[in-house]
Amino acid sequence: MSIFKLPDLGEGLQEAEIREWLVAEGDTVKADQPLVSVETAKAVVEVPSPRAGKIIKLHGKAGDMMEVGKPLVEFEGEEARSATTGRGASERPAKEDRAGVAESDKGRVRDGDTGVNEKEIRDTGVVVGAMKSGNEVVADKAAAVGTAVGIKVTPAVRALAHRLNVDLTIITPTGPDGMITQADVQRVHKILTEVGPLEKLRGPRRAMAHTMAQARDEVMPATVTDDAVLRAWSGKQDLTNRLIRAMVAGCKAEPSLNAWFDAHELGRRVLDKIHLGVAVDTAEGLFVCVLQNVQNRDEDSLRKGLEKMKVDTRNRTVPAEELRGYTIVLSNFGRFGGKYATPVIVPPTVAIVAAGRTRDAVVPLDGKPAIAPVLPLSVTFDHRAVTGGEATRFLAALIADLERPD
Repeated sequence: MSIFKLPDLGEGLQEAEIREWLVAEGDTVKADQPLVSVETAKAVVEVPSPRAGKIIKLHGKAGDMMEVGKPLVEFEGEEARSATTGRGASERPAKEDRAGVAESDKGRVRDGDTGVNEKEIRDTGVVVGAMKSGNEVVADKAAAVGTAVGIKVTPAVRALAHRLNVDLTIITPTGPDGMITQADVQRVHKILTEVGPLEKLRGPRRAMAHTMAQARDEVMPATVTDDAVLRAWSGKQDLTNRLIRAMVAGCKAEPSLNAWFDAHELGRRVLDKIHLGVAVDTAEGLFVCVLQNVQNRDEDSLRKGLEKMKVDTRNRTVPAEELRGYTIVLSNFGRFGGKYATPVIVPPTVAIVAAGRTRDAVVPLDGKPAIAPVLPLSVTFDHRAVTGGEATRFLAALIADLERPD
């Protein structure tokens, strides 16, 4: 018997969700024949067979999360070659984050590490075959969002929570001295029953949750806002293209916003090339795809790149190289609504531009009030790497380019 383990799918991804088995136990397969379709945080891929042979066992079913290196398929006979590699697998000297910076350069795990710290909660109030009641108060340490809190609970109440599948860490205690009571557990159980089962995040939404937590822990964000008055525009204008061109102008005026920051070394890399990350909203979650070298691309090239990005994100076929390496980010959320925003910076980038919904507003014109289209803009920057003066100079150059007539 030989075991084929889930291979490294590249980009530092450590887990994948089984979408569909393409073979069954007892099948005889050829080398490189697709075995299973899996969904990662970035794409849907097929995992090929590393060898020819008969399958005697499949590990996992559709919907299961599988970790890289865990058994996936068992073959009849001895192992013909390494079962930890396959088409699409890559040997990487170091993990990378979404911006493509090697982990060895930063000194800690970033986006590629999808492991979540979990604390096992031991049920000290339950003994096999019997349950003893008592009034002894047991204090435990439990993981909570952002901090650790003490939990005070009797063994009997702990056993009740275990039986009802209620997480003690989410209960607000009402007992004396902050103790969780039986009524507290029953109240939370009733609420959870009414709202229905927990939906586990998968794919892009799971990756987004990890990325947002990373940004919360690692970035010191600050935001400046202003309006671009577009009264000089005439004819039909491509707003996204104009925003990209204006961001290039902003980066030329203040290059420090087109940079990567290394929190471990307390240093930054100010970059010459502008690889623009574009936030793309989908039903499955948020993607940030990269348009490379936007400072050297014309409007037609940018338009084609944006259209390809939309198709690829919709079909979950975005090439890996177009999901990393961006140096500054654009979120054009205004087509959905809203004016200003405080968008989230994903390390190691240091700035993101957000454009709200264009609206007509009263503005001064030659000392008199006039109606003109106004575009609300927000620039969120990492204040560890960027000063307020640098951010506002960037924003001023951005607005100056947007307010040009052509």
